[in-house]
Amino acid sequence: MAAALAVCGTLVQCERPPYVQRDKDADAQSKDDADAQESWLVIRQAWCVCVDAQGIIIHVGPLAEAGEIVNGAQKVIRLEKHQMLCPGFIDTHIHAPQYSYTGTATDKPLMSWLQDYTFPAEKALQDVEKAAEVYERIVARTLRCGTTTAMYFGTLHNASSQVLADTCFRLGQRALVGKVSMDRNGQQGYQEADTKSALQDAENFVRNLKQSQAGKAGMALPVLTPRFIPTCTPELLRGLGDLARQYDCNVQSHISESLDEVEFSAALHPGEGSDAILFDAAGLLRKGAVMAHGVHMSDADFALLKARGAAIAHCPLSNFFFAHGYLPVAKLLKQGVLMGLGTDVAGGYSPSMFNAMRSAVLASKAGAIQARTAHLDGDHIIDYRHAFFLATLGGAQALDIDDKVGKLQVGMQFDALILDADAPGTNIDVFPRDSIEDVFQKLCTLGDDRNVIRVFTPVLLQAYMQKRAKLETETSKE
Repeated sequence: MAAALAVCGTLVQCERPPYVQRDKDADAQSKDDADAQESWLVIRQAWCVCVDAQGIIIHVGPLAEAGEIVNGAQKVIRLEKHQMLCPGFIDTHIHAPQYSYTGTATDKPLMSWLQDYTFPAEKALQDVEKAAEVYERIVARTLRCGTTTAMYFGTLHNASSQVLADTCFRLGQRALVGKVSMDRNGQQGYQEADTKSALQDAENFVRNLKQSQAGKAGMALPVLTPRFIPTCTPELLRGLGDLARQYDCNVQSHISESLDEVEFSAALHPGEGSDAILFDAAGLLRKGAVMAHGVHMSDADFALLKARGAAIAHCPLSNFFFAHGYLPVAKLLKQGVLMGLGTDVAGGYSPSMFNAMRSAVLASKAGAIQARTAHLDGDHIIDYRHAFFLATLGGAQALDIDDKVGKLQVGMQFDALILDADAPGTNIDVFPRDSIEDVFQKLCTLGDDRNVIRVFTPVLLQAYMQKRAKLETETSKE
């Protein structure tokens, strides 16, 4: 099969999760020792990835063994010394309609923040022209930052949420888009009229988006999106659980995210258990369900999520502002809980997954300090490698799309980035003593959108190849 594109140079990716679950009868070697001894993040130099015209990877391997397929490729990109090819970033929790006030509104606790900032901003996007302007900007911005896949919250409105999905496809970003459902404790003019209409609107959105995306390689998928327990009646939650089973949809929500949210949920459902128990009773904890935050979940709650195949979206930056708690990422990864990384715009003030990765490492350091101060046991610290896992393969596993994206291997779709530590205006200085591992760590620790020099998805690949063909045609005529 002929390659449309061959990328030759350094490849970096996670080939599996960082911690290996061992059999109880295995030797006494700790999971941490296994983590150190077995390579799960790989950096391969003089490597080659080839892709067909539909954006499907058809070859991955040493460049020395790829001469024939590279020579036959329509276009060959040969990476420079400090450039790297890696999987695209996957943002598992981001609120598209909140982008207009990103970088502000970090001064109030969660429940007041929703009333004063969030609900008015989302309500305004019932106007599809206003929605189109905001969504155009956030999709373009996140793509520039290297986000090839995003799980978006939309608004209550079907039409503007469809605009979000259409914008993502047109600009070339893979997206899982949710029309928000909430039938209580909203705001005047921003709450569904009743449970029945809320469920009908949710079903219509799912059906319409599936129909509009037919034949488009799964680039935009619908997500059932109960905002969180305080704004959703049990009847609404159960109905959405039924729709998730009927249409085999992803689910997203917020779970045990802040002290005021947990207190509000308990007051609404006295004696009925945690957010996790309430979601599970409604059938909403399932494979492909992504619950954001989770900083106030119990060990039993995490075990329940793991048993159901549901995942956590770790949102470290917004957790600093609103959560009043800490997510023990290392502990949960060792337990096999599925987890991705989220920017949580606008609760998180940055749409960049680079910043989300750095915040995840900092949060783990803060958690370790807190644990030592309280004389608690446990290894809390993650490093840049674990954060990169959460931003790539971990996110794909959380969204249940790791058969398509998350790493670069034959048969998967080419969602990828070319990163450049020497890009113009970069914040990074590379020295002769730096190894290739050092350069990658600098990209994770210091990198930003300036270091993302090329973004690929199947849609963006087609646009890239068409542009190259046009330029070559024009050149040949001169």
